[in-house]
Amino acid sequence: MANGIVRVMFVCHGNICRSPMAEFIFKEMLKERGMTDCFFVSSSATSSEEIWRGVGNPVYPPAKAELDRHGIACEGKRAVQLCREDYDNYDLFVGMDSANIRNMHRILGGDAEGKIHKLMDYTARGGDVADPWYSERFDIAYRDIFDGCAGLLQTLMKGE
Repeated sequence: MANGIVRVMFVCHGNICRSPMAEFIFKEMLKERGMTDCFFVSSSATSSEEIWRGVGNPVYPPAKAELDRHGIACEGKRAVQLCREDYDNYDLFVGMDSANIRNMHRILGGDAEGKIHKLMDYTARGGDVADPWYSERFDIAYRDIFDGCAGLLQTLMKGE
């Protein structure tokens, strides 16, 4: 934690659906609790598929629409790729599924400090956040991400 600020990076494959949904859901939870000054929250991709000539694609329209349904804005977010240097700049990396976790270990060069976790591990359900890119069930992804973010925040507030 730099200066008492917890730095959290949410990660998925392309950074256009699940990880930006997690980023903005978590930011909303922090805002509701008056805790935005205690955290720096971002999101990134393990792949470069959604980045072209250095410019990332915006949040996928159905993911944005699902956030909109819950009153959460994500304007201006563009896909970025996770890089090895991020490991020293964040306290926690939260992946959406097992493939993200494997890719994060590869990109970050391992996890010597135990910073890499899976979002659904902060819930009683465990498992992966299903990729709505394939299922088109952004409502289910939202539910899982919301529950995971709530569990993560609860864990962080306990100091675990």
